[in-house]
Amino acid sequence: MRHIDVTDYNEPKQAALRYILDAWEEALHDGIEPEMLANAALFAALSDLVSAFGEDAVARVTEGLSKRIHHGEFTLNRTTQ
Repeated sequence: MRHIDVTDYNEPKQAALRYILDAWEEALHDGIEPEMLANAALFAALSDLVSAFGEDAVARVTEGLSKRIHHGEFTLNRTTQ
């Protein structure tokens, strides 16, 4: 059984995120609205995953997103009332 080194996994993952965030910042600087970027990013990500794994697999993986969103997992700036 092969041992998976977490640093081997996290480094490419962090590099990928840096690329996305750099492109995001550049697009914002060029006047692209954040909502348009988000829609384009979601479309690009989902269509790439569908190409790689198929519609059924991606549908299964994304089924839990609604619950995760409602639980605040993707909320960066929480407001308290």
